[in-house]
Order: sequence, then structure tokens, then C-alpha cells
Amino acid sequence: MQLETDRLIIRDILETDWKSIHSYTSMPEVTQHTAWGPNTEEDTRAYVKFVLDTQQAHPREGFELAICLKSDGTLLGGVGIHVMEKTNAEIGYVLNPTYQGKGYAAEAASALLGFGFNKLGIHRIYAKCRPHNTASENVMKKIGMQCEGLLREHWFYKGSFHDSVLYSILATEYAHEQFQRNTKS
Repeated sequence: MQLETDRLIIRDILETDWKSIHSYTSMPEVTQHTAWGPNTEEDTRAYVKFVLDTQQAHPREGFELAICLKSDGTLLGGVGIHVMEKTNAEIGYVLNPTYQGKGYAAEAASALLGFGFNKLGIHRIYAKCRPHNTASENVMKKIGMQCEGLLREHWFYKGSFHDSVLYSILATEYAHEQFQRNTKS
């Protein structure tokens, strides 16, 4: 599985990627908004093994992918899409802080929307973030998602309940946005 954008290659995670993945999954500043981490080496190796196992599923409903620079192959983060109920899917993304703030998360997430709608036939794709994670919320807005609302204390992790802001985009909205972009080009 591989997708390409102007600056990125988004591909299946390989076993040899674990050290690059661990370089950011072990950072508290990266994992402060996640249900996992900071990872130990054992945690990251277990994650990579889990991902490799899901790559073998038929039909495949989970895609955890490496975000790599097209210019030199550097792995700078990850993006995922997981099919729920065959018509809905959830996306997520995480980047090494060195590469944050450069538009890479939005570029990768946008490519994943195209994959979800055009290849997987998904009707609705959604994403969640903690209310104070404005960088993630900005990515959702940038890729055309609309805010659906606040999920109050719906998620228990790291010892307490947490709220999430929920965003989504429908296949028809995505197709309309793509049409608008293509007619402007």
C-alpha cells in the first residue's frame, strides 16, 4: 500500500521502521494527547508487530501508514485510517516534532481521505482530538472536515476521563471540494 503527494510518500510500515517510529512515540510532548505512550522500545516494537499483522487481514480494514519525505525517504510520522461499520472510518495522524507546523499532517490526512472515499468506498470519515489540541483541530479544518461537536468525558485513559472534539467529512463534501480545487487549477 502506497500513496504519493507532492512532498510525501505514505506507505505501509515496515519492521525496520521501528527505530524511526520510536524516536517520536517515546516523547511525552508527542503523546500528551494520545491514549498510548510515551512508548518504551518494547511498546514500539509491539505496535509495529501489530501493524504488520493487520496488513495481512482480508479484507483489510485498518491502515497504519508511515509518512515519509519523497525527497529522501525520511520517516517523519504516521497516519492511519480504520474502517468502522463498513461505511464510516476514523483517521488519525502523528508527527515527529521536528516536522510539525509544515503542513505534512494535513497533506498526509488529505491523501488518506482520497484513499478512504475513492478506494475503500467510505461514506463518512471522522477524526477526534482533545479540545486543547489546536494543531490537530487545525489539520481537520484544513482538510475540509466540519466540527460535529464535543464528546464529553467519553474516553477514559491515562487515569481520567477526557473530552474529544469530533470532526467529519462526507464523501459528497469531499467530492465537491475536489471538484472546486480542480476547476481552480
